Parts: sequence; structure tokens; C-alpha cells
Amino acid sequence: MTEAIARSFVLTLACPDRVGIVADVASFLVGEGCNIVESAQHGDPRNGLFFMRTLFEADRPLALSALSERFAPVAARHGMQARIFDAAAKTPTLIMVSRLGHCLNDLLFRWRIGALPIEIKGVVSNHPDFEALAVSAGLPFHLLPVTPETKQDQERVLEALVDDLGIELIVLARYMQILSADLCARFAGRMINIHHSFLPSFKGARPYHRAHERGVKLIGATAHYVTEELDEGPIIEQSVERVGHNLQVDDYVAVGRDVEALVLARAVKWHAEHRVLLNGSRTVVFQ
Repeated sequence: MTEAIARSFVLTLACPDRVGIVADVASFLVGEGCNIVESAQHGDPRNGLFFMRTLFEADRPLALSALSERFAPVAARHGMQARIFDAAAKTPTLIMVSRLGHCLNDLLFRWRIGALPIEIKGVVSNHPDFEALAVSAGLPFHLLPVTPETKQDQERVLEALVDDLGIELIVLARYMQILSADLCARFAGRMINIHHSFLPSFKGARPYHRAHERGVKLIGATAHYVTEELDEGPIIEQSVERVGHNLQVDDYVAVGRDVEALVLARAVKWHAEHRVLLNGSRTVVFQ
């Protein structure tokens, strides 16, 4: 594999909060001939953890692996979970979809105009509905039909596909299958899902119809990392839109589609820009 050489980097870290963390990071970067372009920090008083994201530029091309190795003593001194990324590198991404294509279509459009820092490697579906859409975008389409009998085998095929393509992010763009606990654990922090924000109300089928019957006034969406607990992973982004008594069920569904697409795109963008740090069952998002 070719060594990654870059001049612009992102450093993310999480560690116990203490005096001197920012100073030590800044001192290291100065010693490497780097200039801090953007930096954000957050200390969580609930658990005593400190989080930081720093965008910096070097005065010369640097090897990413060597830079990470030189930072290791700083990380060890503070007990950091730290990573350095090439800021210009696009995140290899796989999109999964079932029979609702609004989120897939939106992600493809944003990707094609350069609005998302990702490299989509393919589309996976348990139905053939969006093969033509994927092919029109120049992407491989992988049909993996799922039944109770084939679910485990198809998940193994998915895992092999992720490994073969070097996928770093999996986006469930309205993929309507419950994934196994093993799969969720393997891709923890690397798999993003989107769903409506009526939960815990209106679980199951036809949520917008039931929301309309109840006269709901706010329709929202939640993007989160996937965990074994269905739709309860660490939340990355949420948004809502107001609806009124004059709207019909189809209007509710249309508003829901728009909010879901927007919220998912934001979550994907922020993840790919290394702005999202896990904090237990929560996230820290440096927007």
C-alpha cells in the first residue's frame, strides 16, 4: 500500500481531562512545523473526559504514519485515544438501501457535486429496485436478498465486500433489515442509520399514517450510529419540520422524506470530516 503523504491533517482525541492537554498538542504541532487552522474542544463534567478535534497544516509534505508515530508519546502521556487523518482523503463508503430511495438519491446527488467528502464504492440492497439508479451513477450494485434462512450468509457476503473494497463507512439509507449483533459490533462507530423521530411512539409500520391520525405537529428525523439496540445508537444529528391540520398523510410522508435526507447527509458529512467523537452512548459533534 502506498504511504499516505499529505500537508493538511485532522487530529481527533479523547482522554481524561487534565491540565496541559491543549498545550502539549500545540507544542507537538509547532515542533513538526505545523500551523493550527481550526480547533475545538469539549470537556464532559459527567465523566471527566476531554475531547478535541484539530485541523492543521504542515509546512512540508509529511507521511501520515510517521506523524502518527511521533505523536504516540504525547498520546500515551495523557492516556489518549487519538488518530490523525489526511484531511483531503475521502472516506470509502458503502450505501445500503431497501425500497425507499429518497436518502440514496440525495446522497448520490451530493456526492456527485462534491458536497460530501466520501468515495462511494457501491450500493447494496435486499431488493433490485435501485439497480438502475446505482448504475446510472457509475456504481456497482450488489443484490443481497435476505430471508430468515439466508440472513447469516448474506451478512458474511457483506462483510467480505466491506473488506475487499476497503470500506470505512456504511450508510443505511433506509435499509429495512435488522442487522445481527455480531455485525453491529464489528462495525461499531462506522455504520450510520436514519429513521423518523416519532420513536418511541409509532413503532413499526406506517408511522406517518398513525402520526397523522394523532394530529402530530412536528415531524423529525434522527441519524445515529448503529448498535445492537434497535434505533437507540449514539445520536449524531436530528431535525424537525412543523406540519399542520391542513396536511394529508401523503404530505406528512413527503415532509418526512425531506427531513430524513437532510439529516442523514449532515451526519455522513460530519462523520467523514472526523467531527463526530463517541462518548459512551452519546456523541460529541464539532460542527
